[in-house]
Amino acid sequence: MSSRTPSRLSQEKWLQAGFDALAENGAQALKAEPLARRLGTTKGSFYWHFADVPTFHKALLGQWEEAAVSRIVTALATEYTATGRLRRMGQVIADKGAGGAVESAIRAWAKGDVAAAKAVARVDQARLNFLMELLGETGIQNPEMARIIYAASIGMEDLGAADSGENARSMGSLVDLILAVR
Repeated sequence: MSSRTPSRLSQEKWLQAGFDALAENGAQALKAEPLARRLGTTKGSFYWHFADVPTFHKALLGQWEEAAVSRIVTALATEYTATGRLRRMGQVIADKGAGGAVESAIRAWAKGDVAAAKAVARVDQARLNFLMELLGETGIQNPEMARIIYAASIGMEDLGAADSGENARSMGSLVDLILAVR
């Protein structure tokens, strides 16, 4: 008999396992049994933390949504000029780092799931609002510019990058170009 007792899984560990499974295998992997196998435990542990799979999905999407928006707020807090904040915003939304695979998987999931689609729409709208506000601070009032910057950031993720900063540098160049023609 071992004196070591196994550590109890937290709700956070279940959510992280969900993000990992989603990024690797898509939304079909977000079920109690495959997640329990992934964590080396039983479905009972899953149901201890979540009433059912839709509740788990809701928690997963809520955590992603909160992180997707708070990441921008945190990044913009370090910039002191409107131009600097706009450039930084473009870079942050283009270079999601390790979270890029999760966001791509959530966007794919949203194509066939109403709750995921609503979460993506809220994140997209929050990011567009940030962009429109920052563009306005630099004297650019055309809301289409916010959509162009944002669409480029989404497309860059699907395009991939040779290194983790390539998309951020490219987005910085796009923002510089827009600022140059204002």
